[in-house]
Amino acid sequence: MRHKTDWLSLLAGLLFIGIGIRYLTAPRPDALLMALILVFGLGFAGLIGIIAKTVRKR
Repeated sequence: MRHKTDWLSLLAGLLFIGIGIRYLTAPRPDALLMALILVFGLGFAGLIGIIAKTVRKR
């Protein structure tokens, strides 16, 4: 049985993995920049999730 990809969860997970890797490998990343990337990244993931759900219902 196949299930549909949850794009919001996939993209949000990849974003958090990327931020985690950045904090592990960089000496001290700028907290404000990382917060902005997080907010805009989650917004982008939400937008893609909404678009995918709309296209899927057609």
